Amino acid sequence: MTTDQLIQQEESHQIPTYSKLPIVMERGEGAYVWDADGNRYLDFYGGHCVCLLGHSPPAVVEAVQEQAGKLVFYSNVAYSTVRAEASARLAEMAPDGMEQVFFANSGSEANETALKLARKHTGRSGVLAMEQGFHGRTLGSLALTYADKYRAPYRDVLPDTRFVPFGDADAAARAFEEHGDHLAAVVLEPIQSIAGVQTAAPSYFRALRTLCDKHGVQLIFDEVQTGVGRTGTFSISEQLGMKPDLISLAKSLGAGVPVSSVLVSDEIAAGVESGDQGSTFGGGMLAMAAVKATLDTIRENDLMARATSIFGTICAALGPHVRDVRGRGCLIGVELDRPAAPVRDALLREGVLTGTSGDPNTLRLMPPINTPDEALDAFVDTFQEVLERNAQPA
Repeated sequence: MTTDQLIQQEESHQIPTYSKLPIVMERGEGAYVWDADGNRYLDFYGGHCVCLLGHSPPAVVEAVQEQAGKLVFYSNVAYSTVRAEASARLAEMAPDGMEQVFFANSGSEANETALKLARKHTGRSGVLAMEQGFHGRTLGSLALTYADKYRAPYRDVLPDTRFVPFGDADAAARAFEEHGDHLAAVVLEPIQSIAGVQTAAPSYFRALRTLCDKHGVQLIFDEVQTGVGRTGTFSISEQLGMKPDLISLAKSLGAGVPVSSVLVSDEIAAGVESGDQGSTFGGGMLAMAAVKATLDTIRENDLMARATSIFGTICAALGPHVRDVRGRGCLIGVELDRPAAPVRDALLREGVLTGTSGDPNTLRLMPPINTPDEALDAFVDTFQEVLERNAQPA
């Protein structure tokens, strides 16, 4: 079948909820993917910040294949060798005091689980979330997502959430003074990726920690994009000098295999009872094999340090036409002196995949944390050529 025929076949059977690139992905290896026509692309988008180790990382492929030959699936009604091993490895790499985990299948599920745990622990229902934040599209996580285009059709059934500006400690303090006794949780992305890779000072996060402690509120870090070493440490909280009560992980956790988890503080975990939460497929064997292989690869190859090095290399090499570079590690926002969408499209024509964001001038880069130097050089060269040749400043 031709590319056009494949696109038509997919469109004829899927409801039209996605705006897609005009290419058909066929295979991938490392930092590159190939389409059905044999064209190669350097992938600095990673399928929405998922492919932490690049495409088809050998250790993950081998682990999943081996597990598939043993047992494809059994639920949490029974114990599992590979689940026990993956849980232990995740606990070893988690922040101290957060060695209890719950496995699910997606970031949205992980965020809803964290929210449920916080509500039960506190006996309260209110939530404080951040303007411009994104936490998922199922109803519970949608209540935490700021954009009205996602929330509007379902507003009458969404749980009670109040929004404050991200990075504004004074606004958070005012919200606590007014609503603190009713709040179960504060939920935020430490880096607001979709909003344009927006960050805040470490003092802001420490101020939130102090407010939560004062009012008995649980602090939830949505690290669906920042976690699992992408930003240079396993949890970005390690760089901020503080610790949340709950951390949701997803996109990078299985290096492409769908899986998510919640890291739970010892205090909250002590109050969890059988039946408080469940997931048929959460903790499935193939996902657990991918988790263990992913974490082993990161640790054995010191890839969190490599993520930090990649950020420094890109920041130093982007050159003119860049107003700002935000983010950490391999979650990078490049603010341009012109709209980002035409630049993304021009890069695609030159064989490089990148992403845009809620900030119209910000290009998002999410390369693998094991991207080799030659691929970084290729990106920088193409990026500079595209800016010089294809677009004029706004």
